[in-house]
Amino acid sequence: MSDSSIEGIDEAGVASWFAAQIAGAVPPFRYELIAGGHSNLTFRVQDDNGNVYVLRRPPLGQVLATAHDMEREHRVVSAVGQTAVPVPATLGVCEDVEVNGAPFYVMAYVEGAVLHSDIEAALITPKDRMNLSREVVEVLAELHSVEPDEIALGDLAKREEYLSRQLRRWSRQWEQSKTRELDTMEEVQRLLEQHMPTQIGSTIVHGDYRLGNMLVDSGSIRAVLDWELCTLGDPLADVGYLLNNWVDPDETPAGSSAPTLAGGFATRDQLLKWYERASGRDISQVGYYRAFSYWRLAAIVEGVLNRYLQGAMGNQEDVDVMTFKDQVETLSASALEALSH
Repeated sequence: MSDSSIEGIDEAGVASWFAAQIAGAVPPFRYELIAGGHSNLTFRVQDDNGNVYVLRRPPLGQVLATAHDMEREHRVVSAVGQTAVPVPATLGVCEDVEVNGAPFYVMAYVEGAVLHSDIEAALITPKDRMNLSREVVEVLAELHSVEPDEIALGDLAKREEYLSRQLRRWSRQWEQSKTRELDTMEEVQRLLEQHMPTQIGSTIVHGDYRLGNMLVDSGSIRAVLDWELCTLGDPLADVGYLLNNWVDPDETPAGSSAPTLAGGFATRDQLLKWYERASGRDISQVGYYRAFSYWRLAAIVEGVLNRYLQGAMGNQEDVDVMTFKDQVETLSASALEALSH
């Protein structure tokens, strides 16, 4: 793939920044869009010596304020890198929009497979699938045990009233980016506000914690990726979201394909027991958090749909936008169902 054909990369600007800022990086560089991101764009960058890096930048075109903040994401990944939670090493951040038309940051390239679906998951042995299940929970409990102040993230966000803040944020996002009226979304929002549980404790919340956002090797996690939704707040939000993505083989996934459809992974109940033991938290209200996560994801997917319709996601003609539309409707229905239990 030639450098000049890459949308989202100013070849000359990025090359000179790399040469000046990243020790040992030798031009010319080759850029390749890494598939899988419907939000921030992620590129694999290879220099003339065969060194490989990863560059993250916001989507093309207009984006909502506070979304896709590269400096913030770089700060989070750098801070979490001080803990036992595996993340790629950060190498530099560019806040000067003259260089590439938008801020970006650069990380070390980590070898590993991303389990986007059951197709990739099927390549892992059943023993490794069970080991990976356990590690997914243990890494999440480890993240939730970190005191934000100790890694200089104490001021990342307000700690309390996480759910009410999130409900405000995503209902606003829904209003700004919805492509049609959808009564289910409004009904779920009303019920979530009405039945909100009391927050117990405040931790770092990843916000998009699932197998599809990890680099894995056999039965272990090499790196947790995609920290753009990270904040401080209620750890059970991560748990509810993880459970929604942990689809049993006989279930229809509410979103896109789920890796756990391959079978051989731990059950949701096992995950919950492991998390309860590792974290010492009360998980009795997890159903509410599952409903909240379905609703929030519906708002996020609608934003993706909106950006595709406006041409802000680059030249991706093979994308079927109707899939996103259907997904939003399925997710909001799943949220309503989770609340009715």
